[in-house]
Amino acid sequence: MEHHLPFLITDLALILGAAAITTLIFKKLKQPIVLGYIIAGVLVSPQVHLIPTVTDQASIKIWAEIGVIFLLFSLGLEFSFKKLMRVGGTASITALTEIVFIVAAGYLVGHWMGWKPIDCIFLGGMLASSSTTIIIKAFDELGIKTRQFARVVFGVLIVEDIVVILLLVLLPTIAISQQIHGSELLGTLVKLGFFLLLWFLLGIFLLPTLLKKASSLLDREMMLLLSIGLCLAMVVVAIEVGFTAELGAFVMGSIFAETTSADRVEHILHSLKDLFGAIFFVSVGMMIDLHTIWDYRVPVIVITLVTIFGN
Repeated sequence: MEHHLPFLITDLALILGAAAITTLIFKKLKQPIVLGYIIAGVLVSPQVHLIPTVTDQASIKIWAEIGVIFLLFSLGLEFSFKKLMRVGGTASITALTEIVFIVAAGYLVGHWMGWKPIDCIFLGGMLASSSTTIIIKAFDELGIKTRQFARVVFGVLIVEDIVVILLLVLLPTIAISQQIHGSELLGTLVKLGFFLLLWFLLGIFLLPTLLKKASSLLDREMMLLLSIGLCLAMVVVAIEVGFTAELGAFVMGSIFAETTSADRVEHILHSLKDLFGAIFFVSVGMMIDLHTIWDYRVPVIVITLVTIFGN
């Protein structure tokens, strides 16, 4: 009797096998593992035919989204609401300064390359968004994630994410109507206020009390189910309100960080975070279109230099 494996299983085997091999090579070369994952993604993408390639990319994107959720949830476990408030002033000033500078730099570079004004604004907005997941992984590899300056960096990233969310609301409206609609911006700010209030109430009052009362009932399995369930619930709330899954996962992680179970949850989820994180970074490599990069090599090089030196 002939058996056929679903494409998802063979694709996962290919992705994890490629990730494992590149991890060994890059550890031997003492290079960042994230770079190895991304190169593995390029190699298993349908664009490259040196080795067998991934066929069901849609499913892989779903697994990658789960990976981002676990990465940001684990980051939140190390940064409670109180810790973020302690670096809030510094992080906000730094983030806003950086965003204003990089948006202006993106606009000027786009104008220099002859782009339309609205395209220049979009370029500046995109450059203002840093890759939180890449920075988390890099800091984790270097063993500096718990240092004081790293807390400020993560605070900056969270502020950036919130500002970029507001930009994502504003820019499409400007592109379509050529003007800013105050009502849409006000609506987004109200939603943000609601989300922050929910974050504060759950983190300071509700969840720590509930976990303390139910501590005798929560074995390893129950804690795993509870933490993942609450994380995904907050992700759903964040998406429904109009924010990103990443922000929702981080918020629930920081809520757990206010409890005495934070270290326990982090230990339980460590392997899951590594597994899905590897899938995410490989999927990033799969999205790289080498032909498009070559076709637009001059703008790519210019914008890359602006990103590196501007940030």
